[in-house]
Parts: sequence; C-alpha cells; structure tokens
Amino acid sequence: MKITELKSLRDCDHATYKKLLLNNQEKILAQKKEENIFISALAVQALEQKIEAQREMSPAEYPLVGIPFAVKDNIDVRGFETTAACPAFAYTPQRSAFVVQLLEAAGAICIGKTNMDQFATGLVGTRSPYGTTKNYFNPHYIPGGSSSGSASAVTAGYVPFSLGTDTAGSGRIPAAFQSLVGIKPTKGVLSTTGLVAACRSLDCISIFATDLQDAGTVLQLTSRYDKEDVYSRKKPPCVYEGGSKIAVPLDSNLKFFGNRAYEEAYRNLLERMRQCGYHIQEIDFTPMVEAATLLYNGPWVAERYHAVGEFIQQHPDKVFL
Repeated sequence: MKITELKSLRDCDHATYKKLLLNNQEKILAQKKEENIFISALAVQALEQKIEAQREMSPAEYPLVGIPFAVKDNIDVRGFETTAACPAFAYTPQRSAFVVQLLEAAGAICIGKTNMDQFATGLVGTRSPYGTTKNYFNPHYIPGGSSSGSASAVTAGYVPFSLGTDTAGSGRIPAAFQSLVGIKPTKGVLSTTGLVAACRSLDCISIFATDLQDAGTVLQLTSRYDKEDVYSRKKPPCVYEGGSKIAVPLDSNLKFFGNRAYEEAYRNLLERMRQCGYHIQEIDFTPMVEAATLLYNGPWVAERYHAVGEFIQQHPDKVFL
C-alpha cells in the first residue's frame, strides 16, 4: 500500500475506496489481539463517518485526503488514549500532537494507536504488556523496537505510512528489521509537542513508509516550526530531493560478531547499490558510537529516568519489566 496508489483509487471511485478502507479496518479489529500491532483502533462506523465527511474535499487543497495512517502510542491523538504501553499511565489528550495536527489538516485519517516497548525503552518490540507485535516481513523474527507496532502496521499493508519515535534507534531499527524506510529527522525538524518524553533533548518523531517518495511526502508536510517546542527549528520545510550518495562506516568500524552470513549480506548490498549507480562514501563512525555510549552510560541515562522515574517509583507493580 502506497500513498500514490490510494490517491489514484480515491479519485476514480469513492465507494470502492471507502469499502477498501472499511474492510481494512475490519481486518485490523478482528486480528488486533493476535497481531498485537494496535493498542487501540477506530471503530468501523467511526472511520466511515470520517471518510464520508471528506467526500467533497479536494486533493489539491488536502494532499493526503482520506489517506489512513497509524501513530505510536506515546504520541497524542485526539480521540484516543495515550498509554505509552502502560495502562496505568494512560491519559486522554485534549488535542493531537503538533505533527499529527499537520497530517490531519492535510486530510490524513489516524486509524489507530500502535504497540511499542513500554515508555519507548527497548529496541526489540517485545517489552509490552500488550504482547509482542507480529513481524509481517518475517514472522519468525522479532519486530524491532521501540516503535514495533508502527513498523508492522506499514509492513502488514494496513497503512501507507505511520509515525514512531526515535531516541536511540527506536524508529530506524524496526524499519530495518521489517524492510521499510525509516526516517529519523534531525532534532527540531519535526515538533515533539504532544510526545511522551523518553529523553527530551534527544527524542524525535520518526516516519515509516514503504518507499522514499512516501516518506519524503510526509516529512515535507510535517516539518513546520512549532513555537511550543523549544527545539523546533525556524527553517523552510524539508523537501526530499533524492540523491545518489550513501554514507557507510569504515571497514575498521564494522563489527559482525562472527556472523559471516550477515557480513556477506552487507557486502552484497553495497555491491548492488554500486551497480544501481549510487556513490558509496565511507565515513568514520567512531564519533557516533561515542555519542551512543553517552546515551546508555552517561548523563542521558539520568534524563531518561527523570522522564518516567516518579511514575515508576509510585507504581512499581504497574511497570512491565
């Protein structure tokens, strides 16, 4: 499922388009407990009302009119609870997060909130009281986290794009595990107003899609200045213009831990990219590794604990370990 495909279908036949989305939502609700992708999802009747309310909306004015998307459940969406995968923590927001508001203003419809590693702490997608999210790319593999449900919702074909978060890899890792495009924008490009903090000075809202064109479309529509976010950047909207240069770590930076099959797959990928015309440029990855070390063994550990530490102290039996 891609944005362009859905837009074309909607333009041709509204009734067929509505039936497709409603059938899709019925499937989500029917398989919700088996797949553990969604924590909450719109009722079919509620989705039908939203689609009908958009019948006369022009794609020229609303570029994502009628396009369904999913949102990680640590990002506020009006009409849904925000749980951060912790039922005892749940609250009902009065408004959607800034980025969600921009997507809704463009006509997109949030069809549900997705599963995640609790409080966005974890990179595996298995640390949730709502169960482990199904990996549709390979059901024998874990989905990756912490934005597991947002990745799986796209891989399963329920939505053409979704929102996750990325502090230490929570968006890029499940994207890699499920053969998706995962974008972690530079801090401040996308507002984090309406996001449950994990490590506020590093948190970013991330984007999942099946291809760069869709991911770029979403990034362009959501990269707006937000006066309520102290990290938000006063800059022109992001525009994805494509490119043919790809940065990879120096060979001396690479660690495969004895997994020769993985190393061979990596080498083959680089060769395929060269054959496709991409220029591969090696960079020293050491400074990035050192920065990551600070996140797990430095001052940012305290910031992460500050985000939910008081709740954990007051509700130790409600936290998923």
